[in-house]
Amino acid sequence: MKNLTILGATGSIGRNTLDVAARHPDRFRITALSAHSQIEALVDLCLAHQALVAVVPDAPAAQRAEQYLRQLAPKATLTVLHGSQALCDIAASSQTDCVMAAIVGAAGLPPVMAAARAGKQILLANKEALVMSGHLLMQAAKQHRAKLLPVDSEHNAIFQCLPQDHSAKPLMKGVRRLILTASGGPFRERDLVSLKEVTPEQACAHPNWVMGRKISVDSATMMNKGLEVIEARWLFELPAEKIEVLIHPQSVIHSMVEYEDGSVLAQLGNPDMRTPIAHALAWPERVASGVTPLNLLSAGPLEFNAPDLNRFPCLGFAYQALQQGADASIWLNAANEIAVQSFLEHKIRYLEIPRLLQSVLDRCPGQSAPDLETVITMDQQARQVAQDIIQAWNL
Repeated sequence: MKNLTILGATGSIGRNTLDVAARHPDRFRITALSAHSQIEALVDLCLAHQALVAVVPDAPAAQRAEQYLRQLAPKATLTVLHGSQALCDIAASSQTDCVMAAIVGAAGLPPVMAAARAGKQILLANKEALVMSGHLLMQAAKQHRAKLLPVDSEHNAIFQCLPQDHSAKPLMKGVRRLILTASGGPFRERDLVSLKEVTPEQACAHPNWVMGRKISVDSATMMNKGLEVIEARWLFELPAEKIEVLIHPQSVIHSMVEYEDGSVLAQLGNPDMRTPIAHALAWPERVASGVTPLNLLSAGPLEFNAPDLNRFPCLGFAYQALQQGADASIWLNAANEIAVQSFLEHKIRYLEIPRLLQSVLDRCPGQSAPDLETVITMDQQARQVAQDIIQAWNL
């Protein structure tokens, strides 16, 4: 029996994790769940899956959760905690064996680091943890013998195509390059001139995957693929020049590994996040995920194209950030979070997202981050720079 904590339980990844875990009640027990805004939904999930602890962002949210809990199940023994420290506490708790890290953005970094320092099995769906502090997180995982298993469909696909030892460390000997596939999002064939009129609703309408609004916009700009390049650089310990991106509109091949002998191994499946979630949850075994089996006879032709950086400049910024080194990835990620949120709130236009990222990268001071506190400080600095630029645009 594996005790499971889910950070970001009400999001797409969190709910799919609960779906997979519920299919195997003899293997997985839910110990703690967290959410940021969907407080009542979090309480519902805790009661449905018999979680012991719920974590919400602040005291007013905790009061709201307690009131709802008393109305719904006055005799329930669910403990409600709040704050960022509570997230770190449940991630590192002795009651937890495995942590699903599905909080979107920089807020997910501290609890992921806490889980690593506690030697947990970490199912990593939070890109930003590696983008912002790849060296620190990998170092902590190695030092404390934490198992870091990727849940992003692309990184999970690569992981499945690599040999591993018992510690979940991928073995990279003989690897020539990694090939991350990308659907190209909703605008891969749209007229470039018309992109200036793109609305948040259009950017969030992904053709293949059901995702949250932030990651849907990242997919439209291909910033998500840029973040995945940075993530892969740390997770698989390969330089950026050995990590390639190909547009594959069908989303059947989720990524590939090319070896020195000319072999290319690919992981295929229907575009459903329950596949990588189930793989990471049960690793090194396999369990049923509830995903419809892939029918190759009806999959149709599989297409591959090189990404056009004129259409997707955000992808190029990721390689630029890796080349700049130091804090550039931190600044890029922070600027992107501000840009996407501003776009979703109709404060900037779609084409101003890459414009903002370039402006912030140009202002990056090029400092190193020796610890988590410095990473968080740099993240806040970059956010302020991005907000100042937007404010200047709107004057």
